[in-house]
Amino acid sequence: MLQFFRNIFKSKIGLAVTIGFIGLIGLAFAVGDVASSGTFGGIAGGDNVAVVGDEKISANEFSEAATVAVDQLRQQNPTLSMQAFVEQDGLDDVLDQLLDRRAIGWWADEHGIAAGSNLVNSEIRRLPAFAGADGQFSESAYQQVLAMRKLSDATVRRDIAEGLLAQQVLVPGSFGAKMPTKITARYAALTRERREGAVAMIPSAAFAPKGDPTPAQLTAYYNANRSQFIRPERRVLRYAVFGADSLGSIEPTAAEIAARYERDRAEKYAGRELRSFTQLVVPTKAAADAIAARGAGALEAAAREAGLETSKVERVDRGSYAGTTSQAVASAAFSASQGTIAKPARGGLGYYVVRVDSVTQTPARTLDQVKEEIAKTLREEKRVRGLADLASEVENQIDDGGALSDIARSLKVDLQTTQPLVADGRVYGSPNETAPEILAPALSAAFEMEEGQPQITAIPGSDRYLVFETARITPSAAAPLAEIKDDATAGWRRDAGQKAAKAAADRVVARVAKGRPLSAALAAEKVSLPPVDSINMTRGELVEQGQRVPPPLALLFSMAKNSVKRLEAPRDAGWYVVTVDSIVPGKIDADDPLLAQARASLGQLLGREYGDAMRAAIRSEAEIERNADAIAAVRKQLTGTGDN
Repeated sequence: MLQFFRNIFKSKIGLAVTIGFIGLIGLAFAVGDVASSGTFGGIAGGDNVAVVGDEKISANEFSEAATVAVDQLRQQNPTLSMQAFVEQDGLDDVLDQLLDRRAIGWWADEHGIAAGSNLVNSEIRRLPAFAGADGQFSESAYQQVLAMRKLSDATVRRDIAEGLLAQQVLVPGSFGAKMPTKITARYAALTRERREGAVAMIPSAAFAPKGDPTPAQLTAYYNANRSQFIRPERRVLRYAVFGADSLGSIEPTAAEIAARYERDRAEKYAGRELRSFTQLVVPTKAAADAIAARGAGALEAAAREAGLETSKVERVDRGSYAGTTSQAVASAAFSASQGTIAKPARGGLGYYVVRVDSVTQTPARTLDQVKEEIAKTLREEKRVRGLADLASEVENQIDDGGALSDIARSLKVDLQTTQPLVADGRVYGSPNETAPEILAPALSAAFEMEEGQPQITAIPGSDRYLVFETARITPSAAAPLAEIKDDATAGWRRDAGQKAAKAAADRVVARVAKGRPLSAALAAEKVSLPPVDSINMTRGELVEQGQRVPPPLALLFSMAKNSVKRLEAPRDAGWYVVTVDSIVPGKIDADDPLLAQARASLGQLLGREYGDAMRAAIRSEAEIERNADAIAAVRKQLTGTGDN
């Protein structure tokens, strides 16, 4: 309900009625085709984790869905492990997604609702992920996305079809929902409600034991809270960097320089004459002769009188000019003197009247004059070609199963080894230390590789290459107690303090319930505790504080007058004790703009409730059957730590 009040004070109110009830067209959860036959029987009592209607969800499909879900989440949190995902109930969420989608698909089929292939095709063509550079659907882009996400065409089509069916089934039942006016007015008036009360904090640190736990106590705490000590996967990388310094001599020989000079002599080093022209093209020879007779200085004026424009040609040689006009025009233009009009000649567009604006003579250059220029060009060519050949040679060594140490030895470069790294590039155990910057282009691939399988990649923005491998993989798992004894001890103290703080909170609640003021009930604990905070505000003032309303204030605005409750603080920080002393109801006029906003927002929320109710009814009708043994087997397979 607080979310509703928070939304009322924003320009975008509530939750839009969309097809997002179950993550429609959620390629993140798209997996292989469902097995069409078989019963519970196989892996841990069955190779199917559930049956929806007459369709089965295989253990393999369930496992792949969880893997793809984790891969998607790692785009925001690279260090997320499968074990942590399972510990946070992610596996249950994935299964619920699969069951919802299959149930809606089954129900739609039972009632003659379909999503044809043409409709699916149109949806695929509309998805931005499959668009090419021109913004239109691209088959190659489509195939690339499927390959990247390890999906098949059939998988994507089924996923989209199920999403379209969900639109047809859920949206009609949710669209246009309206909350009755009296109920809307009551909820809207709540935003003006004022409450007075108090909040006391009882920190667990005030009650935490000072001494160390016994070995038995520490072990029991560790076993009950292993999920708090899960370490991310760590990898040790080995790598070598090579570039031009790994090449042999790239100094060109005298013979190579001479050969290159002879090859390019006519084009680059022979004497050349470059000319610049002002030209005018006319349709007839008579017109061209008449304009030429008026002299070089009258060319622009003659063009204007004829309703034409002259054009400039800058610094061209004879051959280039002939290519754009004709041999006859070029011959005439290169025979005339600077500042004169050349004899008119016919080109591809008509008759050319050409004025020679400038003549530049470039003398021929000898081999001695251009030797260094050619040598520099040859060195660069040898460097580029040599690096490409060297990289290709390293790729061949990798393909032939060569060890990274042997490759580094052949390149005459040092082999480097990193400290254990987590997926986001941080050094494990040193939050402020990261992997060498040169490994940035390799990190993502390194966390997908098996041990001892070298790869090579170019280093962006340089002429060097990186050859690397994953030398050691330490899977994500709970740290051994012996290695985290101090952390576990601190956790035990927090846990013990939290339990003692809870008992203290219960005593304070009991005293307040008997009529004692909260401050007096708190003082009776004979422990130094923070002072009581007095609260006096409306719901509107509460939600204006921001997106996250403090939990004790949220509790205060949900309690009855003259009541007292306790609330656990996050991260074992302690307990809150909350009292409500007075409640002044809010009032709202019929023409208050807030009433219209509340009506729209509550209608959307009500529509979502209808959609959820429809989805629950469909699941009930589908008679979903779960195979607990198969689900547990998948959990064990994914985490590698046994049943959780």
